Order: sequence, then C-alpha cells, then structure tokens
Amino acid sequence: MKLSHISVTISVAALLAAPAMAQDWYAAGSVSYLNQSDSDNSGTTGAFTTGNLGDGTTLDVAAGTPYGWNTEFDNGTGFSAEVGARYGNGFRGAVELAYSSADVDTHTGVTLGGGSIDALDAASIAGSPTPLGATVADVVADGRGDISSTSVFANLYYDFNNGGTVQPYAGAGIGFSDVDVQYNPSGVGVVDDGETKFAYQLKAGLTWLASETWEVYGEYAYRATEDIEVNNDLFPGNLEIENQQNLFTVGVRYRFG
Repeated sequence: MKLSHISVTISVAALLAAPAMAQDWYAAGSVSYLNQSDSDNSGTTGAFTTGNLGDGTTLDVAAGTPYGWNTEFDNGTGFSAEVGARYGNGFRGAVELAYSSADVDTHTGVTLGGGSIDALDAASIAGSPTPLGATVADVVADGRGDISSTSVFANLYYDFNNGGTVQPYAGAGIGFSDVDVQYNPSGVGVVDDGETKFAYQLKAGLTWLASETWEVYGEYAYRATEDIEVNNDLFPGNLEIENQQNLFTVGVRYRFG
C-alpha cells in the first residue's frame, strides 16, 4: 500500500474515533469560485509516423520522444458538503466531499522532440495524408474540453477566538481526487481519460456565528493532486497533466449541539 493511502486511512480512522472526544457535531455546504491553474502538460510518444507536414513529407517519430504544450483554463465552480465534529479545544475534524469543474480556454506552445511544431500543418498530428490548411497552433488555440475533480478529504481545523461571534480559522486536509480530463481542441479528440490521485488542501477562513445553530463562513483553499497520467487518443503516447486549484468559498454550517 502506498504511503499516501496509509496516511489517508489513518486520518479517516482518527475522525471515526472522534465521537468520544466531540463536543458537538455539524454539517456544512458551500459553493466556490474556482481558479484552475494552467497546466504544463508533458509526456512521451509511442512510435508513429506523422501525417503530411504541409510539404508532402512525413516524419517517423521514435518511441519515447518528449512532447507537450500548455493549457489555460477558464474560471470554474466548485461545490462541497462536509460533516464534522468540534472537540472543545479549538480543534475540529471533518470529512468533506467536493466537486469542481473548469472548461479549457486554450492550448499553446506545442512541442515535439524539444522543438516547436506550432507552424506545421495540423495534418501532421491528425495523421492526415493531405494538408488541412490550418497550423497546429491554429487548431489547438480553439481550446474546448474541461477538467473535473470529485474528491474526498479528511480535514483538521483550528478555530481561533473559539466561542466568539467571529472566528478566524486555518485547516488542512488529505484525501483522494478522481480527476477526469477532456482535451478536444477544434473538435479533435486528444485526451478523454482520467485517474484517481492522492490530493491535499490548505485552508484559511472566517466564521460568523449567525445564531446558536447556524454559522456562515468564507474560505480560501489551495488544492492540488499529483500529476494526472492519461493516454493520448490522437497518436500513441502518454501525458502528465498538472492539477492545482485556488478556491474562494462561501458556505453555511448547521450545529447539532
């Protein structure tokens, strides 16, 4: 079993053992504005022969040739639900289920074998024997596609000014994210794959006690996974995609007492 799996298992077990220490329980729900960081995609090819390079020639590409490009994402949205317990000493623990999604804005800077292929006819990567009349850069700039994550975290928080009407807090969590990636620039299917990866997050926020049972909070979270390893559908090869997020969240909690 991987170390990351063991860490999450221990954390979840600790939360499940919390009832003996818990002072009260709560449930929370939130919505987030998602800033999905750009991804510097990189990978290696299998052996294949390109399509028409635009001048009637083709190129034999050896297995293991490096390639990649940069992907920029539009801003997206996130949602989460959380169940947790307070321990009376400022600490609280929770299990969180979160979902986030962001569309692709554009792809830029396509390289193969360490050099740019932006100026080549798109037939070269599409496998077409005849030129398509558009460059690789033109085709990938159209964007399209999305990245989405469904995640489970074991979180630990500390509430400052515990018992006050306004309570700043900090938190961190570890867990797993099931990440799905679709890249289909100009309608050309490049990636439609996904992977479950170890994930972590760091949080800081502010809670306002609206009543004895209801709380309103605002929160910033940095969330990331290990690189997502996917297969390329356009030509033989694998690709590693970076997955880092900044989330700005508003939510409510209900205290069961």
